Amino acid sequence: MKAKILLFSMIFLMAGSMVSQSQPDWRKLHYLSEEEMNTPLTKSRSFYATDPPEGEIRNVAEFDQMQAVLIRYPFGIPLELIREMAEDTRVLTLVANASQQQSVTTQYQNNNVNLDNCDFLIAQTDSYWTRDYGPWFVFDGTNQPGIVNFPYNRPRPNDDDIPIEIAEYLDIDLYGMDLISTGGNYMCTGMGLGASTDLVWDENPTLSHEEVSGFVNDYLGNPIYEVLNDPLGEYIKHIDCWSKFLAPNKILIGQVPVNDNRYQDYEDLANYFASQTSSYGTNYEVYRVFTPGTAPNTPYTNSLILNKKVFVPLTGSQWDDEAIATYEEIMPGYEIVGVLYNGWENTDALHCRTKGIADIGMLYIDHIPTMGTVIYQPEYEITADITACSGANIYSDSVIVYYKINSGEYISTIMELETGTTYSGSIEGVMPNDTVSYYIYAADESGRNATQPYIGEPDPFVFKNIYLPVTELAFDPDTVMFLDEEQMMYGIPLNITNLTSNNVTITSLTEYGVLFPWYVEEMPTLPYELGKDDTLAMNILCPVIVNKGMMIIDTMNIETVLESYIEIIAIDGDLLTGINISLEDNICVFPNPFSDELKFTINNPQTNHGVIQIFDLSGKKIIEEKVNLNINSNNTIIVDNGNSILKPGSYFYKVAIGNHTKTGKLIRVN
Repeated sequence: MKAKILLFSMIFLMAGSMVSQSQPDWRKLHYLSEEEMNTPLTKSRSFYATDPPEGEIRNVAEFDQMQAVLIRYPFGIPLELIREMAEDTRVLTLVANASQQQSVTTQYQNNNVNLDNCDFLIAQTDSYWTRDYGPWFVFDGTNQPGIVNFPYNRPRPNDDDIPIEIAEYLDIDLYGMDLISTGGNYMCTGMGLGASTDLVWDENPTLSHEEVSGFVNDYLGNPIYEVLNDPLGEYIKHIDCWSKFLAPNKILIGQVPVNDNRYQDYEDLANYFASQTSSYGTNYEVYRVFTPGTAPNTPYTNSLILNKKVFVPLTGSQWDDEAIATYEEIMPGYEIVGVLYNGWENTDALHCRTKGIADIGMLYIDHIPTMGTVIYQPEYEITADITACSGANIYSDSVIVYYKINSGEYISTIMELETGTTYSGSIEGVMPNDTVSYYIYAADESGRNATQPYIGEPDPFVFKNIYLPVTELAFDPDTVMFLDEEQMMYGIPLNITNLTSNNVTITSLTEYGVLFPWYVEEMPTLPYELGKDDTLAMNILCPVIVNKGMMIIDTMNIETVLESYIEIIAIDGDLLTGINISLEDNICVFPNPFSDELKFTINNPQTNHGVIQIFDLSGKKIIEEKVNLNINSNNTIIVDNGNSILKPGSYFYKVAIGNHTKTGKLIRVN
């Protein structure tokens, strides 16, 4: 991050004011002169209403690419600022005639302003507030540039004609929006959202609020138009005196001391925006800069974003350094330039006296980013509509999404043209709970390139995924239980089925037993990928009977990229050969899962002696209860009344009635 401070003194203006304090030059005042106050506001000499642009309209934001910046002579800004702007961007200066142009050229030469980046437009003006009367830029549904003209809210007819002059100068379409307004009281996100104070309602008393919003939508393509109560408490009621869109999802709002009677108004606006949905579909990121408004002045929101530089007005206040630090923190990657000048006012500073001229051939990347906290996916598709407004071809191999996972290095992947102007690429290799940072880049044959977000890598889009566990695999049977020698000799089939609509990769699987000698007859090659609804069939063998008379429980561990599973492998030494009668239909365990009472119902036993045993997952016997049964009757035995040593978790049970048994799983909750 680079920051610099430009210093300039307004000595010549101060001298002039001492000579003629009783006769101020009203043309240099941002507010209305007494004469202007008594002059009815009429449309300018040349204003005419037109139909709005056709198709889907995009209103250019201040932080979009600019080909020039508009200023006016006589200046309301220091030459040092002009020199700094002309380093990287063209400066278009409004002059009254050829003589003024020559005079300004000489001043530029004497002050080392880069004349190669300077252009002039001969046009009459009444003031230097180019922000207020300057052109508003749009692109129509065919991506053709145009200017929206409007009746300026001051009786300054020369100023009011400047949008017409600029449209002719650039040779682009001009649209007439019959809505009285001013540039200092309007800002937009460039993605369908604009904002003003309620001054716009005051200035258009014959229009309903809905009609005002209708103009902003029809001519500027902003279906969401925030009209806000002005917290400033000054005559001007311009929104740029206290706030500023920094990006489609970021807004800067001034802050005043707690003991200031405007304090709650400012806080209410900050809280309001924090709760509102931005053009990215997320809540606004709200940033604050301290602007107490006391002498020396603190007009810090009245700054200018000009491509990759931000020009911040400074006045020598004790809060200047803090303002610069705030901009450096919230706008990483931009060069923050402080402009120290004693001509700034709280309600009239750098932003008011400059106006960006949109790059009418801009390369525009329209992208709704993935941001914030999102649900985990192993990869994320990134799409963007990319338009070369110059008409030049976009280099197919230049459309790239750059991304990094956590603190790793950036990885690049080409985004492919899907249809029309839509490109798509993937962010891959994401693991649960990773943080991903990314930005998009493109270039076209006009020599332009663009990134989204505008500043690119220094301030990328960032999202963190959260992983919500899911059951990817089903196991049949859920317990491999060896009951007789035949099963041990020929094996028990174990089927693992993918339950999801995606491929599931098994990364590891236990092949051999630990507590007794079971094994997988034919191991799959790992990692093993299971497609949607696919089943992995295996056979589990146990060739030797061990530990006769005990229940032994072992585990097979199965891991996928996302989950870990345990399959129970068990053997009961009591179960020898010759078992041909099943108790499956004669024993009921309920409820299962259980939290309080656990009951066993034994139907029509052939003997009156039985035993119920419960084991934990390691095979340790937790409960053994011998029971006396009524032959050929239904018997209900309560094994756990909620106060036993069984803690929440999983268990196995075994019911033995003579030579007949039943085994299964139990789950205790709570």
